[in-house]
Amino acid sequence: MFWLKLIKDVIKIFREGQTPSQIAGGFALGMVIGLSPSFNLQGLLLWIILLSLNVNLAAALLAITLCNLVAYLFDPLFHWFGFQVLTQVDFLKGLWTYLYNAPLAPLTNFYNTVVMGSFLTALVLFLPVYIGMKKLTVLYRKKLYSKIQKLKIYEILRHNDIVKWYIKIRDMQI
Repeated sequence: MFWLKLIKDVIKIFREGQTPSQIAGGFALGMVIGLSPSFNLQGLLLWIILLSLNVNLAAALLAITLCNLVAYLFDPLFHWFGFQVLTQVDFLKGLWTYLYNAPLAPLTNFYNTVVMGSFLTALVLFLPVYIGMKKLTVLYRKKLYSKIQKLKIYEILRHNDIVKWYIKIRDMQI
C-alpha cells in the first residue's frame, strides 16, 4: 500500500491548488537539501529557507526522499568535485582558509569534499530542476491529468475495495 499512497501523493502534488512555481520551487529546494548532507549548519539554513518560503512542502519532501536515496550513489563524484574545488583551484585557497578560521563557517562542514561537491552540484542543478519541474507541472495539468483519469489502472485503483478500505482506515480520526 506504500507504493499506492506514494503514487497518489505525487499525483496530488501536481493537482493541488498551488502554482507550478510553488511546486517547482519546493521540489528544487528539496533536491538541494536531499543531495547535501544535512546534519550541519548548512542543512539547518536550507531547512529555514524552505520553511520560510511559500513553496509546496509535499514536493520538497518528495524531492528530499528521492535525492537522499540516490545521493549515496553519487558520493564518489561529489568527493571528486569537492576535492577539485577545495584543493585544485588556487584563487579560492585564500577564501577557504579565511572561512575555516571564521567563527561559524566551519559549522557548515564546507571543508569536507563530499559536502562541498554535493552542495555545488545541487546549486548547479537547482535552476534546471526548477524549470523542468515547472514545465512538467504545467504539462500534467493541461494534458496528462485527463489522460491518466481515462487509464484502466486508474479506474481499477479508484474503484478497488481494498484501496477504498485502506483510504477509509487511513483517514479515520482516533
